[in-house]
Amino acid sequence: MEEKKLYSIGEVSKICNISTKALRFYDKIGIISPDMICKENSYRYYNKETLMTVPVVKYYKQMGFKLEEMQGLVEGNTYYYLEQNFRNKIDQLCLQEQQIHNSYVAVKDWYELIQEAKMVLQNNVHEVSVRFLPESTFCSLTQKFEYNYMESIINIEWTNHLEKAENEITGPVILKFDSFEDKMKGKCDTATIMQKAIHPCKECLNRQTYGGIMVASVYHIGRHETIDEEYERIAGWAAKRGYQCGKESFERYVVDYWTTRNPEEFVTEVIVPVYRQ
Repeated sequence: MEEKKLYSIGEVSKICNISTKALRFYDKIGIISPDMICKENSYRYYNKETLMTVPVVKYYKQMGFKLEEMQGLVEGNTYYYLEQNFRNKIDQLCLQEQQIHNSYVAVKDWYELIQEAKMVLQNNVHEVSVRFLPESTFCSLTQKFEYNYMESIINIEWTNHLEKAENEITGPVILKFDSFEDKMKGKCDTATIMQKAIHPCKECLNRQTYGGIMVASVYHIGRHETIDEEYERIAGWAAKRGYQCGKESFERYVVDYWTTRNPEEFVTEVIVPVYRQ
């Protein structure tokens, strides 16, 4: 950089790789101001020391400081002032990091559900299988169930409950039915809506840990109105193989109204705990 007493705004723009528009805005909000403004033509001029403020501003931007937050920082200040501002920024960035993580988990889980459903449809999977259900923590809410699946899955009361409790959830909507037999016969009148918790709040009473058991499961492809057929299939499968079905059952909605309005593309996993007789 050529040694000069003063640099025009165009020279500063070229030397510091910053637009003249940005420099004018920095002047307007009091972050970097010119050292001299020519009365005749209003040209702005900066000395070398002022130029050195540009890298400082860029570094603060890298750290996540907004321009209005930089006032009082770029030219130095007391240890106490800097410490408080940096502490506040650390807390703010920690919160942003958590929010980004939660969004990433939710998007990734939904993407994987779409991939799961795609594979089920492509391979026309209908067989009953036995598997281990890992233990997970779920947020939950028991509600009336009137076999209106759309209202049970896209659930306003549920989302309002989660917002009030300040809970974060991810993954598919799961409906838990207290009676496998009643669900198979179309006689259920309540269901517990469940979703996996990203970080359930400690004060939330409507959360439960479930899993760590063996289950029989089968995919149901198509409309939810015919889903109870899968219960009969699981019951027959269990009887032939010496299993006893547990009392409750679960329906895990892999792809549903949240993703598509075409019911022929719905994919639901029916899950029933099983035990050896």
